Amino acid sequence: MSLLLKIRRIILTGFMGAGKSTVGPLLAQSLGWDFVDVDTAIETRSGKTVAEIFAEQGEPVFRALEAESIRELTGRESLVLALGGGAVETESTRNLLARLDCTCVLFLDAPLEILIARCVAQPLAAERPVLADREGLLRRFNARLPYYRDAHLTVTTAGLSPQLVVARIIEALNRHHAMETVTEDVPTR
Repeated sequence: MSLLLKIRRIILTGFMGAGKSTVGPLLAQSLGWDFVDVDTAIETRSGKTVAEIFAEQGEPVFRALEAESIRELTGRESLVLALGGGAVETESTRNLLARLDCTCVLFLDAPLEILIARCVAQPLAAERPVLADREGLLRRFNARLPYYRDAHLTVTTAGLSPQLVVARIIEALNRHHAMETVTEDVPTR
């Protein structure tokens, strides 16, 4: 069975700066699929930036909008979906991701120092007030890490170009698929 027949959506997770919004479109293009960034979908729907939603309505309102958007978007197929870094903090989102069929949740992993450096280099870094509170950032990272590690696959992004990360993702997906095929073909007594 072809990998693309088995997996109908890929969900990218990881901390801010992991490369979800950069790698996601490239991965989708290489698969001939659509790409959606959940934060962008929320901004389009609400008419406000994520930073504005946080400032005006607070994180709980944003997380509710995020969970609703993820629930709607995961109904689509042939989709690479980039989650916001904190999406995994919401229990209903974690439960949804665990129940999805024909879906690969993929953790883009890198050390926190590299993630911070990537975020600071982004044009909108000033809109991320969490970058100023490094202790709080470390606490958030450590709190989310166990959830990220629950992903089906992990691909390390440190020191790799986005194109090389995509190649590693496709290799990991093919290895994972090959292992599942072998497991499925082993007769049971």
